[in-house]
Amino acid sequence: MNHVSDIFIDPEPIKLDCGDALHYQLSYETYGTLNANKTNAILIFHALTGDQYVASINPVTKKAGWWTNMVGAGLPIDTDKYFIICANVLGGCLGSTGPASTNPDSGEIYGLNFPIITISDMVRAQVRLIDHFNIDILFSVIGGSMGGMLVLEFAANYKNRLLCAIPIATGSRHSSQNIAFHEVGRQAVMADPNWHGGNYHNHDEQPSKGLAVARMAAHITYMSDQSLHEKFGRNLQDRDSVSFGFDADFQIESYLRHQGMSFVDRFDANSYLYLTRAMDYFDLAAQFDDNLMAAFAGTNIRFCLISFTSDWLFPPEESKLIAQALNRVAANVSYVEVNSPKGHDAFLLDEPEMFSAVTGFLASTAHKHAICDEGSK
Repeated sequence: MNHVSDIFIDPEPIKLDCGDALHYQLSYETYGTLNANKTNAILIFHALTGDQYVASINPVTKKAGWWTNMVGAGLPIDTDKYFIICANVLGGCLGSTGPASTNPDSGEIYGLNFPIITISDMVRAQVRLIDHFNIDILFSVIGGSMGGMLVLEFAANYKNRLLCAIPIATGSRHSSQNIAFHEVGRQAVMADPNWHGGNYHNHDEQPSKGLAVARMAAHITYMSDQSLHEKFGRNLQDRDSVSFGFDADFQIESYLRHQGMSFVDRFDANSYLYLTRAMDYFDLAAQFDDNLMAAFAGTNIRFCLISFTSDWLFPPEESKLIAQALNRVAANVSYVEVNSPKGHDAFLLDEPEMFSAVTGFLASTAHKHAICDEGSK
């Protein structure tokens, strides 16, 4: 598999929704080969705490990419057929411009002086990355969770630059419950004395405890009650009886603590604040006079929406709402509800029904547009 790591430095600043202009760069990975007609490119958007290392070793964690069961030779997103692009989003912390980057005007790390960004801003930056490759029309955009929001944003606002879209485990706007969970996480970060009002880099410290608690709270929302029960139940952690104290008596406690502490080694606390805020602000219908149908009016894009029965962070009803809006404007839309006990994180796990749906949908779209035999020529 042809694999490239690179950085796109935009020669022009990007105008953000907040009104600021920002000079920026995006760190990205590509897999496979762009064909001669540039018709086989797929843009993958990562989730909130994801990154560009969708199918390659993450240099920070030294672990395999986050979607290696989906992206690769012979897999649903087949790198023998398609040219895959995955970039660290604007506001991220793995090479793309974000709050941990240096402000070129001051020479200091941005911290909270970094402008507030939106899902629209993230997509706008990645459209420029696509322009950098001289790709006029993407074959597909695909993503789950926050990545699914980015898919919807792209499909609604760049209708003529895309053949098909696969939004997975997502919604057209963030619910009040999800905003609430994000606020708990942000408050945990900001309550850490090592946060220093967002200037922790200048103090050579990290709000590790606060960010770990934020990750612990969020991670619970990524699972389901059934998956937690099946994996941990009330099993004790390395002991025969409770300690009558506040150590990690239960396996679930130990697991969450591990998730929290391992997260702080790979993620910037301020990026967590900014990206969760971007998700909170996302409301696709609001861009079109509160009319979700208008977001997709006149589209020729083929859609495949995928949800999971046990996902309570982005329940199936949210995907159905999008599917209904697409149906009402006579768009080409398929909806797949995967029966899974694994919760929101199911889109990252071994789900044969999802794999089958993505494989079939991409193949049928490629056949429809007569690029199925071009592969990586």
